[in-house]
Amino acid sequence: MMTQRSFLCILSIAASLAVFSSTIRVSNADTFRPVVRGRRGVVAGGQPLSVEAGMRILQRGGNAVDAGVATILAASVIEFSHFSFGGEVPILIKLKGRDVAVVEGMGTAPAKATREFFVNRARQSGGGGTAATAPDSSATLTNGFRDMPVVPGAKFGMIPSTGPLSATVPAVLDACVTALDQFGTKSLSEVMQPAIELADGFPIDELRVEYIKTRAPIFSQWPDAKRLFLPNGAVPKVGDVFVQADLARTLRSIAAAERRSAGRGRHLALMAARDYFYKGPIGKRIGAYMQTHGGLIAASDLAGWHATVGAPAKGEYRGYEVYKTGFWAQGPMMIEVLNLLEGYDLKKMGQNSPEYIHTVTEALKLGFADRDRFYGDPNFVKIPTQQLLSKNYAAMRRSLIDGQRASLSQRPGDPSNMKPLLASATQISYNAPPVPEIEKANDTTCVNVIDKDGNMFSATPSGAWLPAVVAGETGVLMGQRLQSALTDPNSPNVIAPGKRPRITLTPTLVLKDGQPFMVLSTPGGDNQDQGLLQVLLNVIEFGMNPQEAVEAPRFDTQHYVSSFDNHEFLPGLLNVESRIPADVISQLNSRGHKMKIQTAWGTGSSPTVIMYDPKSGVISGGADPRRGRYAVAW
Repeated sequence: MMTQRSFLCILSIAASLAVFSSTIRVSNADTFRPVVRGRRGVVAGGQPLSVEAGMRILQRGGNAVDAGVATILAASVIEFSHFSFGGEVPILIKLKGRDVAVVEGMGTAPAKATREFFVNRARQSGGGGTAATAPDSSATLTNGFRDMPVVPGAKFGMIPSTGPLSATVPAVLDACVTALDQFGTKSLSEVMQPAIELADGFPIDELRVEYIKTRAPIFSQWPDAKRLFLPNGAVPKVGDVFVQADLARTLRSIAAAERRSAGRGRHLALMAARDYFYKGPIGKRIGAYMQTHGGLIAASDLAGWHATVGAPAKGEYRGYEVYKTGFWAQGPMMIEVLNLLEGYDLKKMGQNSPEYIHTVTEALKLGFADRDRFYGDPNFVKIPTQQLLSKNYAAMRRSLIDGQRASLSQRPGDPSNMKPLLASATQISYNAPPVPEIEKANDTTCVNVIDKDGNMFSATPSGAWLPAVVAGETGVLMGQRLQSALTDPNSPNVIAPGKRPRITLTPTLVLKDGQPFMVLSTPGGDNQDQGLLQVLLNVIEFGMNPQEAVEAPRFDTQHYVSSFDNHEFLPGLLNVESRIPADVISQLNSRGHKMKIQTAWGTGSSPTVIMYDPKSGVISGGADPRRGRYAVAW
């Protein structure tokens, strides 16, 4: 059986081999890393010790769900720069012989999180949170939903992007318990054990140290966060053993609650662990801390929430079945964009040709416009889901794409009346301002697993990243996802008590002829579906293996209402990595795109991809080197 030491040794050897990958041909193209292949399972994630946790569970007889949950929980301890235990995690699962399901691991707004609260707060403070605009909702709360233009670069962030007011109900534990209960085989205690060991201490890496250093001025205003991340009053040194004693105690108490109920059966034991957190002492402590430290979350918010299992959004692209979360997240827009692109011969255009990048970018703009106009929590808003995902609607929307000119307008469609444009909305055009420097979204991680039986697991863990409020002696970092909701009363994503903000997190699962084909997910905020779309097309249209697909140069538009901070709209902005040839960039510029040249590996997304061959049983994995992804095969 592989030990943690032998596993890390293998990773070290793999890293050494990667140094020479620029001089040897590992496939049809040069890649920094080789494809990993096995027949008993592949686990992919954002940090070696996270991946080790999942592989450990596979080797102990767990299925893909057990391994995926173990990887999430380990990541929630050691990837706190991007994700931690108080965050959220949507999950897609496909077990052999069963339908694809979505674990809707997104917590809701607290009962006190009303639109009026944030509008009044902004009015009293002259802006509120990170906002700099006046708070008069009749004049300024616009993000493309009123018949008036949005000023490019205007700031609408009345909901703070950090601090106690930005937290939703922590969703990670219940999402993991729900996945184990309905699709897994192991106990929570077993899959949580690697996370507990990591909370007891792990050698901290360069990335986490850098995050602590740069975020310290913000989190130092919260004493419990300062106490945790600045032990002895100083930034940890690379290689120091970083200890989260409070979190370790919390995790152990949850596992102990399960073990105390083990005699009642697996389901009831899992529920006991879940209830200990949400309805028991941990939830009460979190609620009390937030109520006394300026937050809105109360113990009753945790006690009243439960992760649900829902149906996925489904689309088809050239015979491949693509599954995403529901419309409470942005995932279905990828299906909309695939429907648009199905009308083009992308293979003939050539990967990353001017025609290809232009066409994909213009399709993405239309997908984002529909996202911004229609997507929200289906428990609160009526969404024309079938129409948005229909091929006929895509055919009409496709007519809006000018093959020679970039659009600078936000153009949502009219799916209810099956028209390409929404006639009741003013189509806004801009003279785009100079392209600003954009800070990448460095939150979120990804977890993907396929096991020997072809069981599939794809998750996008996120939230509660640095800088974060730490809920006292529970050691739980609180999330910031409430910032993704809006205060525009005309938006389907307007904030309301008990409502989920529409999020960017977007795991992806693909079948071919009903058989397992691929799982993929990525960090990257609004860029997630853009990166995943290009990776999927690299495989389907251009025949790349998973490692080639994630390493190929990418591009992304920022022609959308941002899901974060001040919800800016940057018309026509197109980021391209510098590995894309200069003549291609020149032609895109001549078509009216507002070009921003990134570094050679500068895009914000960083996917992992796992593919399954049902004939041979071979499982192949690829991991993007851009932000330190890892994939390991067995």
